[in-house]
Amino acid sequence: MAITKVWIEEGCTACGICEDECPEVFELQDEAIVKEGADFNANEDCIKESADACPVAVINYE
Repeated sequence: MAITKVWIEEGCTACGICEDECPEVFELQDEAIVKEGADFNANEDCIKESADACPVAVINYE
């Protein structure tokens, strides 16, 4: 199933794991953000890996 939406809930600790796992989709600023225009379908595996690796479980996708 294709990923159509990715978002980060409040509570990000800015650890940088998501950016390390999937720099095509995530960027670390004061906290992690989802890059505008990121191709979710092409990066489905690393989005899921980032969500699983997030120590505070704030990365979501559908």
